[in-house]
Amino acid sequence: MSPWWAGALIFLLTFAVYLPVLRCGFVWDDDSLVVKSRLIKAPDGLYRFWCTTEAPDYWPLTSTAWWLEWRLWGNRPVGYHVVNVLWHAVNATLIWLILRRLKIPGAWLAALLFAIHPVNVATAAWISEQKNTLSMLLSAVAVLSYLRFDEEGRWRWYALSLAAFVLALLSKAAVVMLPVVLLLCLWRLHSQLRRRDVLCSAPFFIASLALGLVTVWFQSHRAMGGQAMRDSGLVSHIAVAGCVPWFYAYKILLPVHLAIIYPKWEVAGGSWKVCLSAVVLVGCFELFWWKRKTWWGGPLVGVGYFVAMLFPVMGFFNQGFHLYSLVADHWQYYSSIGVIALAVAAGTTFCRRDGRRSGRRSGPPTVAGRHSGPGLPRLAEARR
Repeated sequence: MSPWWAGALIFLLTFAVYLPVLRCGFVWDDDSLVVKSRLIKAPDGLYRFWCTTEAPDYWPLTSTAWWLEWRLWGNRPVGYHVVNVLWHAVNATLIWLILRRLKIPGAWLAALLFAIHPVNVATAAWISEQKNTLSMLLSAVAVLSYLRFDEEGRWRWYALSLAAFVLALLSKAAVVMLPVVLLLCLWRLHSQLRRRDVLCSAPFFIASLALGLVTVWFQSHRAMGGQAMRDSGLVSHIAVAGCVPWFYAYKILLPVHLAIIYPKWEVAGGSWKVCLSAVVLVGCFELFWWKRKTWWGGPLVGVGYFVAMLFPVMGFFNQGFHLYSLVADHWQYYSSIGVIALAVAAGTTFCRRDGRRSGRRSGPPTVAGRHSGPGLPRLAEARR
């Protein structure tokens, strides 16, 4: 199958799976963030999104998209859903292109599974999570452009990558860990990090730090009104951070009992047992690093990406949603592809190796007229 058709098939299958969403309405904070927002309806809303602190959070690019959409669709939810599903389908296609460029086994299947995975319904079917789909789309463009820059050395690709990343941050700053992802991709391709890689990543880290601090301020002063959603100690925060990746990995590998709001965990920091998950997670990274020069390099990149993209929502930073729960399916939208791609790559590699072993056991294929049975040479002579 040609690459164009393979990408188009991912896009079309994704859109087909999400067709029922187009009949859905608004849920939870869709009203307050979009259709009933005074800033969305204000003629000078664009200025106030970008240049003031009136918005509940600093997503000026996403807010701009909603400002335009409200003037197109108004109170009709179908238009907003079409846009969100469209972004999700594009994201799945771009993920396939990235995995393909990184030479990940089973890249096409991994991208398709990401597209239709149940945990991502919390993003693709939720209008207010257009900030997820839009920021991931721009992040994927940033990664693809940077890989082109790494391959061709043309600075226009670098400029496009940096610009796309800044726009992704302005859509939702949860993608602040993308510079780490870029370094992981380069390590995957070259088995090392060169001095040039570190220097070229510096502007990305600076942009992450700047807009990350802006988001922390907005969360603290606007979303939470200056109140801390969690007042537990450092040990409790570490314990939560150790549990979060395991919870999300479980939901990816076994997507049952999914919920918009999960019960809030009560994590006490008085015992070493609560930190066991964090200890095991660190142990896994040590094992993957120790075996990085073998096939274990794949798990190091996959799990590294998964945890890196989860870092902003692992519990180290207070967020308004912590009032309801410490975890949410829409928080793992960016990171889920790490586990999915790793599982698909492992399965694909195993099947290929098993197929090669089966081929060796069955012996070389026969050729007509050569060791293909006693009757065939005589039949050939009779024909001559």
